[in-house]
Amino acid sequence: MILFAEYPKCTTCQKAKKWLESHHVKYTSRHIKEENPTADELKEWHVKSGLPLKRFFNTSGMLYKSMGLKDKLKDMSEEEQYELLGTDGMLVKRPIIVGDDFVLTGFREKEWEERLL
Repeated sequence: MILFAEYPKCTTCQKAKKWLESHHVKYTSRHIKEENPTADELKEWHVKSGLPLKRFFNTSGMLYKSMGLKDKLKDMSEEEQYELLGTDGMLVKRPIIVGDDFVLTGFREKEWEERLL
């Protein structure tokens, strides 16, 4: 079963959810703000994804901007970044799809087609 970590008010998440449903992809939904991923989960997802850790940050979010993270992240260790991400779901890029052997951040239709169909 695929985990779909989302923020229901996010229009990109809504679009992604419609895509999943229209392609009959079974998933379990998780509200990323109410049930924030833990630092350990984020570390596991990051390793599984093969993506740069920065791709897990919601760089367009108000919290990211208000905390000045654009300038602070480069001076933080990966462990510190996992801990920070684990403090608030609004810092985490969404949606996130977690499968058995892959993790996708954000909604890129072509990438999702390649992995999920």
